[in-house]
Amino acid sequence: MIAEMDEMLKLWARDMHGPDGVATGSGSVLGRLMDCGGEMIRGSGSRSRMLLPWSADIELIVNKHLDFPLRQVVHEHYVARRKHEFEKWSACGCGRTQFYERLHSAHVAIAGMLLERAA
Repeated sequence: MIAEMDEMLKLWARDMHGPDGVATGSGSVLGRLMDCGGEMIRGSGSRSRMLLPWSADIELIVNKHLDFPLRQVVHEHYVARRKHEFEKWSACGCGRTQFYERLHSAHVAIAGMLLERAA
Protein backbone atom coordinates (compact mmCIF):
# COMPACT_ATOMS: atom_id res chain seq x y z
CA MET A 1 0.00 0.00 0.00
CA ILE A 2 1.03 3.58 -0.56
CA ALA A 3 0.77 5.39 2.78
CA GLU A 4 -0.24 8.75 1.26
CA MET A 5 -2.96 7.14 -0.86
CA ASP A 6 -4.16 5.21 2.18
CA GLU A 7 -4.65 8.48 4.07
CA MET A 8 -6.32 10.18 1.10
CA LEU A 9 -8.71 7.27 0.65
CA LYS A 10 -9.58 7.22 4.36
CA LEU A 11 -10.43 10.92 4.16
CA TRP A 12 -12.32 10.39 0.89
CA ALA A 13 -14.41 7.61 2.44
CA ARG A 14 -15.24 9.74 5.47
CA ASP A 15 -15.91 12.80 3.28
CA MET A 16 -18.07 11.11 0.65
CA HIS A 17 -19.60 8.21 2.56
CA GLY A 18 -19.79 9.37 6.16
CA PRO A 19 -18.48 7.64 9.26
CA ASP A 20 -20.97 4.77 9.00
CA GLY A 21 -20.22 3.96 5.34
CA VAL A 22 -23.48 5.43 4.06
CA ALA A 23 -23.31 8.05 1.32
CA THR A 24 -23.84 11.49 2.79
CA GLY A 25 -26.21 13.94 1.17
CA SER A 26 -27.24 13.07 -2.34
CA GLY A 27 -23.73 12.11 -3.42
CA SER A 28 -22.86 15.12 -5.55
CA VAL A 29 -21.48 18.55 -4.81
CA LEU A 30 -24.59 20.19 -6.28
CA GLY A 31 -26.82 17.87 -4.27
CA ARG A 32 -24.95 18.72 -1.08
CA LEU A 33 -25.27 22.43 -1.79
CA MET A 34 -29.00 21.97 -2.26
CA ASP A 35 -29.26 19.90 0.94
CA CYS A 36 -27.78 22.67 3.05
CA GLY A 37 -29.30 25.69 1.33
CA GLY A 38 -26.18 26.70 -0.60
CA GLU A 39 -24.01 27.17 2.48
CA MET A 40 -21.23 24.66 3.04
CA ILE A 41 -19.08 24.88 6.14
CA ARG A 42 -16.15 22.55 6.59
CA GLY A 43 -16.20 20.70 9.88
CA SER A 44 -15.18 17.31 11.19
CA GLY A 45 -18.52 16.15 12.55
CA SER A 46 -20.92 18.11 10.38
CA ARG A 47 -22.76 16.41 7.55
CA SER A 48 -22.99 19.72 5.67
CA ARG A 49 -19.42 20.58 4.85
CA MET A 50 -17.25 21.38 1.89
CA LEU A 51 -15.69 18.41 0.18
CA LEU A 52 -11.95 17.98 0.25
CA PRO A 53 -10.60 19.32 -3.06
CA TRP A 54 -9.81 15.88 -4.42
CA SER A 55 -12.70 13.88 -2.95
CA ALA A 56 -14.90 14.32 -6.01
CA ASP A 57 -12.00 13.30 -8.27
CA ILE A 58 -11.38 10.15 -6.23
CA GLU A 59 -15.11 9.34 -6.22
CA LEU A 60 -15.19 9.60 -10.01
CA ILE A 61 -12.01 7.56 -10.43
CA VAL A 62 -13.16 4.80 -8.09
CA ASN A 63 -16.68 4.53 -9.52
CA LYS A 64 -16.01 5.09 -13.22
CA HIS A 65 -12.38 4.29 -14.05
CA LEU A 66 -11.23 1.43 -11.80
CA ASP A 67 -11.70 -2.15 -12.90
CA PHE A 68 -14.29 -4.01 -10.83
CA PRO A 69 -11.87 -6.07 -8.67
CA LEU A 70 -9.94 -2.92 -7.71
CA ARG A 71 -13.11 -0.90 -7.08
CA GLN A 72 -14.40 -3.77 -4.93
CA VAL A 73 -11.33 -3.89 -2.65
CA VAL A 74 -11.32 -0.10 -2.28
CA HIS A 75 -14.97 -0.15 -1.26
CA GLU A 76 -14.49 -3.06 1.15
CA HIS A 77 -11.36 -1.60 2.75
CA TYR A 78 -12.42 2.04 3.10
CA VAL A 79 -16.21 2.25 2.91
CA ALA A 80 -17.74 -1.02 4.17
CA ARG A 81 -15.91 -1.00 7.53
CA ARG A 82 -16.46 -4.66 8.33
CA LYS A 83 -15.67 -5.86 11.84
CA HIS A 84 -13.30 -8.64 10.84
CA GLU A 85 -10.51 -8.56 8.27
CA PHE A 86 -11.46 -11.95 6.80
CA GLU A 87 -14.94 -10.57 5.94
CA LYS A 88 -13.31 -8.09 3.54
CA TRP A 89 -11.42 -10.83 1.76
CA SER A 90 -14.37 -13.17 1.48
CA ALA A 91 -16.61 -10.34 0.20
CA CYS A 92 -14.09 -9.87 -2.63
CA GLY A 93 -13.75 -13.59 -3.25
CA CYS A 94 -10.02 -13.71 -2.59
CA GLY A 95 -7.49 -14.40 0.13
CA ARG A 96 -5.55 -11.94 2.26
CA THR A 97 -2.50 -11.73 -0.03
CA GLN A 98 -4.51 -11.19 -3.19
CA PHE A 99 -6.73 -8.62 -1.41
CA TYR A 100 -3.74 -6.49 -0.45
CA GLU A 101 -2.12 -6.93 -3.87
CA ARG A 102 -5.32 -5.59 -5.45
CA LEU A 103 -5.47 -2.78 -2.91
CA HIS A 104 -1.90 -1.78 -3.78
CA SER A 105 -2.77 -1.89 -7.50
CA ALA A 106 -5.78 0.33 -6.80
CA HIS A 107 -3.55 2.81 -4.94
CA VAL A 108 -1.16 2.95 -7.89
CA ALA A 109 -4.00 3.37 -10.40
CA ILE A 110 -5.77 6.09 -8.41
CA ALA A 111 -2.53 7.99 -7.81
CA GLY A 112 -1.73 7.85 -11.52
CA MET A 113 -5.16 9.12 -12.52
CA LEU A 114 -5.01 11.92 -9.94
CA LEU A 115 -1.64 12.99 -11.35
CA GLU A 116 -3.06 12.95 -14.89
CA ARG A 117 -5.95 15.18 -13.76
CA ALA A 118 -3.55 17.59 -12.06
CA ALA A 119 -1.35 17.93 -15.16
